[in-house]
Amino acid sequence: MPAARESLLDAAYTALARRPWSGVRMVDVAAVAGVSRQTLYNEFGSKEGLARALVRREADAYLAGVDRALREGGLDTVAEWTVASARRNPLVRAALTGCWSERLPSPTLSAVPSSSAVPAQRRADGPLPAPADLIAAVRDRALAVLGAAGAAKTDLEALARDCELAARIALSCVMVPPGEGGVARMVREALRAGRPSPAPGAT
Repeated sequence: MPAARESLLDAAYTALARRPWSGVRMVDVAAVAGVSRQTLYNEFGSKEGLARALVRREADAYLAGVDRALREGGLDTVAEWTVASARRNPLVRAALTGCWSERLPSPTLSAVPSSSAVPAQRRADGPLPAPADLIAAVRDRALAVLGAAGAAKTDLEALARDCELAARIALSCVMVPPGEGGVARMVREALRAGRPSPAPGAT
């Protein structure tokens, strides 16, 4: 029941904004979502399963935002989205940086045994993304959107470096907020500085 699952995840996220994960009770999450506690356990199996599903959902939402940013702008827009998402969402910040505070759930990132009949939960019980996985996902998405069809291998390699550089600049700005001009300016300047100068006489 996808609607109940989303309602439960929304309720868990709201509860997490008010108290540490250790203080979030399954019975309260179910009550806020308007479903029975048994429905919650049928969907997630346990509080650990709920935590894994919540982290997976927020990571997926971050990457969906990366896709939108790539379509609407470029690497500087992705960097802005990354910083804004991490500032707004503590689970995204933790997934991007690997810094899980005591207030947050901290599920193991490796896969756990799953007997769930719910496909979405089986996916959540699989490996969760580490910071390096998220950077690689951003890079691969950017290559797919920004890489020209039939581009030379050297051009694609340069684009891959640009993608990773933009992602890592964004992560540095997550940890230490940027100054005037923000992360987009930093990314644009770094990418310009990294490109070779035109040969003399080139147009």
